[in-house]
Amino acid sequence: MSLRIFLAASVPLALAPSLLAQDAPTRSAGLVRTAVDTDRDGVLSLSEIEAAVAAVRALDKDQDGKLSREELGMPPSRRGGMRFRRRGQQRDTSHPLDTDRNGELSAGEIANASKSLRALDGNRDGRLSKRELATAFRGVGGSSFTFRRGGGGGQSERKAPEELEFKDGAAVVPDRATFDKLAYQGDEVLIDTHLANWRFVKFQIQDTDTEHPVIYFINTKTHRAHMSFMSAAGIGRGGFGRGGGGSSMRGVLVYRPLLKSPNGQPGLFTFEFEPFDSFPFHKIKLAHRMLQEKSPILRGRLAYHPLNRAIARYGDEKAQYDAAKLPVVVPKDLYVDIAYLPLHEAQSFGRLRLMQQGERPGVRDIVVYRTLPNEMPRVAGVMTAVRQTPLSHVNLRAIQDNVPNAFISGIADDPRVKALIGKYVYYGVDANTYELREATVQEVDAHFLSARPKTSQVPERDLGVKTIRSLDEIGFADWKSVGVKAANLAMLRKLDLPAGIVPKGYAVPFAFYDEFMKQNDLHAAAAAMRKTAGFATDTKKRSEALAAFRKRIVKGKTPPWIKDALSQLQKSYPATTRIRCRSSTNNEDLPAFSGAGLYDSFSHKPGGGHLVKTIKRVWASLWTFRAYEEREFHRIDHGSTAMGVLVHPSYTGELANGVAVSADVVYQTKDSYYVNTQVGEDMVTNPQAESIPEEVLLHPRDFQADRMLRPSNRVKAGRRLLNEIHLDELRECLGKIERKFRELYGLSPRALFSIEVEFKVTPDDQVAIKQARPWLY
Repeated sequence: MSLRIFLAASVPLALAPSLLAQDAPTRSAGLVRTAVDTDRDGVLSLSEIEAAVAAVRALDKDQDGKLSREELGMPPSRRGGMRFRRRGQQRDTSHPLDTDRNGELSAGEIANASKSLRALDGNRDGRLSKRELATAFRGVGGSSFTFRRGGGGGQSERKAPEELEFKDGAAVVPDRATFDKLAYQGDEVLIDTHLANWRFVKFQIQDTDTEHPVIYFINTKTHRAHMSFMSAAGIGRGGFGRGGGGSSMRGVLVYRPLLKSPNGQPGLFTFEFEPFDSFPFHKIKLAHRMLQEKSPILRGRLAYHPLNRAIARYGDEKAQYDAAKLPVVVPKDLYVDIAYLPLHEAQSFGRLRLMQQGERPGVRDIVVYRTLPNEMPRVAGVMTAVRQTPLSHVNLRAIQDNVPNAFISGIADDPRVKALIGKYVYYGVDANTYELREATVQEVDAHFLSARPKTSQVPERDLGVKTIRSLDEIGFADWKSVGVKAANLAMLRKLDLPAGIVPKGYAVPFAFYDEFMKQNDLHAAAAAMRKTAGFATDTKKRSEALAAFRKRIVKGKTPPWIKDALSQLQKSYPATTRIRCRSSTNNEDLPAFSGAGLYDSFSHKPGGGHLVKTIKRVWASLWTFRAYEEREFHRIDHGSTAMGVLVHPSYTGELANGVAVSADVVYQTKDSYYVNTQVGEDMVTNPQAESIPEEVLLHPRDFQADRMLRPSNRVKAGRRLLNEIHLDELRECLGKIERKFRELYGLSPRALFSIEVEFKVTPDDQVAIKQARPWLY
């Protein structure tokens, strides 16, 4: 049994869907990538990167020690024709290895080929994925598409739709496969910039003022412009009148995977016309009927999408649309009735389980949840019947583990899905569809054998630092002694950010945890626990044993010198201060391993006794079930993991909390930061049931280009959680933080890399950033 459901996007007109579904790379990018990618798998492995110098040098046909534009495959300067680009667009078309951007590779640039490729490795995992390569090489060599107006000569006889060669178009679109063959998806869209990276097919209806109108579906891969198609089909320019007059209608059929269709199914097709067109209702009704007659896949899944001038006319004629029950989607409706949201695109195998409250899944389970779990250990895949927040720990875990994750409306009650519960399945998620089918035991075993690291990993740690230091005393390199979370926050305090936006704090080093564990013989106890019968094979026994071990840590005796140091730290704060104690380990917040949601943080309340009580609770969280399972899957040595503690005043009475990323990681729009915010202490990372956060796309430079996508459902209608001052501060901070961390990790500006920050809006109405870490792609 196989479910293959094509779904689509609730993205406003100005937003673009996934950038991954691009046409083939330009020839200049392809020559170098093909030369270096010796096994032709589309990924550059560590060995291929290290061998890049020789591979690139082999392209030097004339043996002059450098690569010219011709040897790189860069197109010559174009003459004639028309080139289209978005107004104000400045696209970098230089080659990633061409560091001086002069259009050729010098001997020195060839010699540095491996170094330049390593600088593109945004997640620092030692390889360049297909997505990292697509980002780095996008636009190299400039546009490969030129539109030329028809030359001189007489007008050829008009072809009937049935007479078209498929390279030009078709008379009917009988199935989805034909639609995809006709469709274009990419950024070479001429003046139709709002269609960039959407999957669309242009169409043309002729003779609309006669009793026998005809429709042409245009092969949009061949003809991006109607005029180009008209020349090939012998259609004259007569009969077209601006504003909706004339007998010709030039339209676009767009597939939007996220929206719900009129028939209730995920995936909506919309049809629209040129921005200055404003066709009357009877012509829109004609187009709606003809599109469905000639394309059965559109029946029950098609809606009219009026643009610009057409919106006003639709408003005047709305009663006619309502009476005819002709579906219409106006721009403000593009975030309503989302039926599918691909939160992490990946493929996996495992046993399908419909989770009940209180049940704990295993690493080989593909889980279906009716409501979001409060916490989730490692699983093989996730489907939820309620919409997730993209920046929740559930989704961050899916990204970390590279398992498919999607919101799918009605998934828990779909009889086709219910028939697969308890069986081994394949589950895949991409921008347009999810697929679920029965799988064999052999497929499942092979998948997990390939997904799990082959060798053990020993995280770095420095146990030589035995003093508590303020964040202003430590730097980025100190993560080996205090943990990544503390070191990253310390770096933020050294940036030129608005005053008070990063809290003052202290870092309790790994050595305190290690000495405490030695004092109580807990290192040996942990090793013995892992060897007990049933621990490795029985999930319940493992969970119970870990819970008992955490209690031993909390009850352990603290060495006097550690207790004294923590006492001095506690006394540095006024007695009325609520002190936040946050986990900071040597295996989280790293470029290739976020560890989001694995460990716990706690607040020490005034009058709560010695601070060491709360510190020990943080130490104990190193041994939660979810953290243990994650380390075990990645073969991370448990004995070498270490827990530091980041200490700073706790935020109380916060007005809002949120997460922001220095890229649009959900809708994949260019020049956007993605921001989720929720009121009070309803955490974006661990949201309450049915919580919908405020969703904003923040432009990196232009406040006028900011977009409010969706308001919070926890506040009154019309209220915004983030005002202009908050947004401007986040805009400034995200840019500075990302640039600094690119520098710290030695990354190229073209590397696929973004930074994620967690923030609060304090009772004083000030933005406060409490955490920063690399976003995992």
